[in-house]
Amino acid sequence: MLTISQLASYAGVTVRAVRHYHDKGLLPEPVRDHAGYRRYDAAAVVELIRIRTLAEAGVPLARVKELLGAGSEEFAAAVAQIDRRLRAEIRERQRHRERILQLTAGESLALPPDAVAYLDRLRELGIPERMIGGERDAWILVAAQLPERMEMYIQSKREQLEDASVVEFYRDMDDVIDWEPGDPRLPALADRLVAQLETVDEAEWKAFAEDPMSDDLVALLDSMFLDQVPIAGDLGRLLEERGWTGWTKFERVEH
Repeated sequence: MLTISQLASYAGVTVRAVRHYHDKGLLPEPVRDHAGYRRYDAAAVVELIRIRTLAEAGVPLARVKELLGAGSEEFAAAVAQIDRRLRAEIRERQRHRERILQLTAGESLALPPDAVAYLDRLRELGIPERMIGGERDAWILVAAQLPERMEMYIQSKREQLEDASVVEFYRDMDDVIDWEPGDPRLPALADRLVAQLETVDEAEWKAFAEDPMSDDLVALLDSMFLDQVPIAGDLGRLLEERGWTGWTKFERVEH
């Protein structure tokens, strides 16, 4: 005869689990010895192993009790049903696993190949990863809303990277992100950004004006910049003084 600890050890469960199965009426309470201790026989071990196996397979305890008293045919049918459910869960978990593995691909999960290639080009040019991460998140938003325009947008950005001053500005902006409002370097930065805007071809401004982003998307993209860059508000005011407004959608200020 076995003690409750020995029974639990044989069946590979905890003593707490044995008591729980007693409480649920799954495992009959044994006769106690003269000292008041539970004593279990081999049949209890077999029954406990059956309970444990069904429970580990995900069978609800209420159903476990039903199956323990089922005939052989009913039990076989129930096991087959449980097997089908487990197979379905395995397939679902496999899909989740594939999705998780896709996340390791980074940008390629949510962006078209030309956008991924553009971000890789930024890395080749030595642009800090923090800047690339901001670009990636913005492009994910654009790709979700305007997939048909991504090719045009990315081509324009790639052409801008041919200008060494644009690449240098990208690199320097990584430091600018850490500036605090009121930084004395802000006026010079505003002048530099305006100079960059002035070099954009008029045909390019016209192309973007003819096929604009929605105001909601522009506001969402702008909010990303405003939230992540402490000096964004100050810089915006300086740009407006110099004849420009906006972030995602730069526009000349009409005086």
